[in-house]
Amino acid sequence: MYMTSMTRQYSAAASQARNAVDKTADVWTEGARAVSGRLFGLPQVDLVPAVERYFDLVQRAVEINRRLTVRWAEAAATLSGAVREKAESAGDVVREKAEAAGDIAREQAEKAERAAHEQAAKAEQAEKELARQGRQAEREQTRRAHQRARARYEGLPKAELSDLLAKRDLPKTGNIDELIERLVEADNR
Repeated sequence: MYMTSMTRQYSAAASQARNAVDKTADVWTEGARAVSGRLFGLPQVDLVPAVERYFDLVQRAVEINRRLTVRWAEAAATLSGAVREKAESAGDVVREKAEAAGDIAREQAEKAERAAHEQAAKAEQAEKELARQGRQAEREQTRRAHQRARARYEGLPKAELSDLLAKRDLPKTGNIDELIERLVEADNR
């Protein structure tokens, strides 16, 4: 009866550790997908090998603990008296090992989650930088278009500029730069 209780307790602890790791891995995976979905032209970081190595480690730790617990349970069934007490002490060790493995798994999951948050922050920063560069390129393109529009009228005498303005029913007063600007604005409408 005591062995059954200990086996259940160990199984429950191992199950809880695995559920915590599974949930953390799901959160991390969704975060990584969200980050990678926002990155268009940026290089992608392949985190799959690291995640696979991590879960291989967790799986090996759980398998080792399972084997130890099964052997302990088999040995405990044949023991009696004082030997049984020593076996119970070994069960405590196994339980402690299982808890330690769960702690390691949680720590690794937290590290993976922090890495996902860092990737998300980097992706967000890169996205902002791309937007800033896009706005700067747009301003530069507007400036060049304005210069090309002005080039059409540069070098024309004031009288000719005034005639072009008169044909468009625009004011003809001002210096040459003002007349050229007025013509460029009219062209852009």
